[in-house]
Amino acid sequence: MKGRIYKNGFTLIEIMIVVAIIGLLAAFSIPNMLQAGQKTRTSRFAREIQNAGHAFVQYAFDHGTYPGDKNPASMPDGMAEYLDGFPWSDETVIGGLWDWDYNVFGVTAGVSVKTPDWSSELMVEIDEQMDDGNLSTGQFRQRSGGYIYILEE
Repeated sequence: MKGRIYKNGFTLIEIMIVVAIIGLLAAFSIPNMLQAGQKTRTSRFAREIQNAGHAFVQYAFDHGTYPGDKNPASMPDGMAEYLDGFPWSDETVIGGLWDWDYNVFGVTAGVSVKTPDWSSELMVEIDEQMDDGNLSTGQFRQRSGGYIYILEE
């Protein structure tokens, strides 16, 4: 076959088709990966706030009362032993700071997150996982400047 030239490689059209397919696959998979990451953070936050709540209940059981109210990210007096390894002074996985509330916000005792970054819609998802899905009722509620996990009303 004289006159025919064979080249090894791909044409521009073939490369563009492959790039378009990869782009479509990425467009479909990235939102799913982001949603999975959000669900992981939701579950982690729910587990952490409940674990902190259990630590405060154990403190109250051992001492006959809860520790006094503290500012956000400040370890309540006597709680270091009970919250050993808990990231109390760190930002939470949903943003904001951990806060111990004693005789404030209309409850006797509660673990709060002050000024989280998440929207109220995402906080409802947390409430659905932990409680009744209503941020006005139940054990997990909205409070001024954040959200509270009520240990005792």
